[in-house]
Amino acid sequence: LDVFELQGAPAVREEIIGILDNLMLHLLSAGQFHAVAFLLRESLASIERARGLEPAQRARLLQLPDRLSEPTALSQLLQSLDEAREVPVQEDLTALFEQLRPAALATVFEWLGRVGDPRLRAVLESAAGRLAAQNTAELVRLIGVSDRAVSLEAIRRAGALRTPAAVAPLGRVLQDGDAAMRLAAVTALAEIGSAGAMQAVEKTVEDPDRDVRVATSRAIAARVHRPALPRLEAMIRGKRVREADLTEKMAHFEAYGALCGDAGVPVLDDLLNGKSVFGRKEDTELRACAAMALGRVNTPRAQEALRKAQAEKEVLVRNAVNRALRGGAA
Repeated sequence: LDVFELQGAPAVREEIIGILDNLMLHLLSAGQFHAVAFLLRESLASIERARGLEPAQRARLLQLPDRLSEPTALSQLLQSLDEAREVPVQEDLTALFEQLRPAALATVFEWLGRVGDPRLRAVLESAAGRLAAQNTAELVRLIGVSDRAVSLEAIRRAGALRTPAAVAPLGRVLQDGDAAMRLAAVTALAEIGSAGAMQAVEKTVEDPDRDVRVATSRAIAARVHRPALPRLEAMIRGKRVREADLTEKMAHFEAYGALCGDAGVPVLDDLLNGKSVFGRKEDTELRACAAMALGRVNTPRAQEALRKAQAEKEVLVRNAVNRALRGGAA
């Protein structure tokens, strides 16, 4: 590299670039990862120090870390590392993976689910986090790729980084993805938490998948996203909630109670204390959830509705009422 910087003859520099290219491959094969990382760093530094560097020579030097980041080369490297009896020193791997370029992000995401050695996985996790944080455009692009494992990891990372640019592609996942993908997208959008993100989330209140519906209501409650109130009210008044399990019922009513305020007390009071034209009350679980929601509202009107059910014979309902009143009093 000293010769490269000091001698400007094109033939000399071309020969040195070829040597560096072959040297990197030999060092990788020998497991000299720290040396590869050093070579790549110094090669990039030489670009700035060398005078009269031709564009083609600059491009070839810049291609050295790009070669390491190519899917085939990086996959082969990760496979050999994962199959090795002994994983190299973590500091050496970290130094090497710090030289990866944005093009490596998809391969790193793909291998996160494959790697068996926990030490190698830890280094990969770190590399994935760095690349994702530094390359938002590539991260957002990967949300929409056909490789399911890569897309799922990109969704999770976009949520963890609270990436606003990911809202639109995550919204498309909610429309076109399978249940697991939609669930991951709801979680990521809730972590982003912007108005646009929550607008996308609220549309999945009536998603076909139970886990997605539960996650949606919990996200709405956590973010206190009041524009979702009409959808939640339609849900707790509708037929589907009566067919849901207790966990799902609780999620919907918890969200409704967090948003509705006094305006929602008549709805909850009717579910808790009302009777049909035949004198029948609502489903026991539904009434218990209504009591829980009234406790969340915790206004004088809500407490009055709860006190009307204090003498309830159904144990589940009575316990829910008493807990709600104690919570309100506290």
